[in-house]
Amino acid sequence: MYVIRVWTFEQIRIFEKKSSGDKMRVLVLGSGGREHALSWKIAQSSHLEELYIAPGNAGTRLHGTNVSIKADDFQGIRKFVLEKNISIVVVGPEDPLVKGIRDFFEQDEELKKIPVIGPDKKGAQLEGSKDFSKVFMEKYNIPTAKYKTFTKDTLEEGYAFLAKLKPPYVLKADGLAAGKGVLILDNLEEARAELSNMLLDAKFGDASSRVVIEEFLKGIELSVFVLTDGHSYKILPEAKDYKRIGEGDTGLNTGGMGAVSPVPFATPDFLDKVENQIVIPTIKGLQQEDINYKGFIFIGLMAVKGEPFVIEYNCRMGDPETEVVLPRIKSDLLDLFEGVATGTLSERDIEFDEKTATTVMMVSGGYPESYEKGKTIYGLNEVENCQVFHAGTTSDGPVVTSAGGRVLAVTALGKSIEAALAKSYNALEKIEFEGAYYRRDIGQDLL
Repeated sequence: MYVIRVWTFEQIRIFEKKSSGDKMRVLVLGSGGREHALSWKIAQSSHLEELYIAPGNAGTRLHGTNVSIKADDFQGIRKFVLEKNISIVVVGPEDPLVKGIRDFFEQDEELKKIPVIGPDKKGAQLEGSKDFSKVFMEKYNIPTAKYKTFTKDTLEEGYAFLAKLKPPYVLKADGLAAGKGVLILDNLEEARAELSNMLLDAKFGDASSRVVIEEFLKGIELSVFVLTDGHSYKILPEAKDYKRIGEGDTGLNTGGMGAVSPVPFATPDFLDKVENQIVIPTIKGLQQEDINYKGFIFIGLMAVKGEPFVIEYNCRMGDPETEVVLPRIKSDLLDLFEGVATGTLSERDIEFDEKTATTVMMVSGGYPESYEKGKTIYGLNEVENCQVFHAGTTSDGPVVTSAGGRVLAVTALGKSIEAALAKSYNALEKIEFEGAYYRRDIGQDLL
């Protein structure tokens, strides 16, 4: 029996480069902790010739060359990619994906031969539209909370739907809202008022022109990450992150204050359920929808009495979850990306470190509300046995300063959660900048 493989121009080009011994010139888009972690991991690849990060931060410059181009400046990216003969583009944040950067490449005669790790605009709607993702899950029988979607024209129906639910009430802006578009409210009147604020007063701008109201699921959250070439897939290590600013999971939601991987309650039996009930139907559903999805799928889950339910999809890796997932991957990440680009991911090996990874976020005082930037960071060179990923930093020569709300993610590996956390917190004591804050209870609920 003979198997005939039909190769695309893109596959032939990458295969020839690898066979001839040529190495790859990589461009990573983004400037946060996720992009620093991606750059750190890619820099370890035996396939790498040159690494560029646009725009990058003070941490990414340690692994490659920062380029002063915004991640959504498609024309600027086009010019740079052609000038530097870039082999592959790795998209970190969701914004360029939702805006269609992969479509932009595929529709350009000079760019279409260059693979982009990340879905096209339609695939990115898994994250870009809560309504799209809920309809998708319903259509392909993927377990999720019951829901309905409302606009300003159906506000009264939204009020009626809220009245049928038991508290707490979950309201989600349909579009991207910088991680702040989800409200969980205990009081019905407050929920009605916030629904009005979102739909009539554009609380989250265009993102809340439609609002998804869904049933509250009571359980424990975790996230599972999938890398796919559109047909085959690799499930990466799971992680649990901590969204609230205050210890004991109190206070306002943030982009994430820390993360742990692996997650003790994610047993092999539970993860089998995730694969069979969620991952496989998701990949098959994308194929049925004629979405050629090449990149990461972040699946935010709620474990309810041992059963997995999808809270949300993201079309990229999470942050700070990336900072604990990538350190546990022993395999060459660029080799896996090459498998995604050429449709040969099933032929690539992936191996994980059994150790536990923890990361703790060091943030600016006042975050997630108003905060000051430009604070000089001291002690980075004193850190041992940890990897400090920069999330919001900039540099002027050797001086590193804060440039965002979340500033640093301090990651450690250990034989247990306790051992890894001890390393992370020991390192945090050596780093300082004015107003710095971090939670001291990351991972304690898992012990």
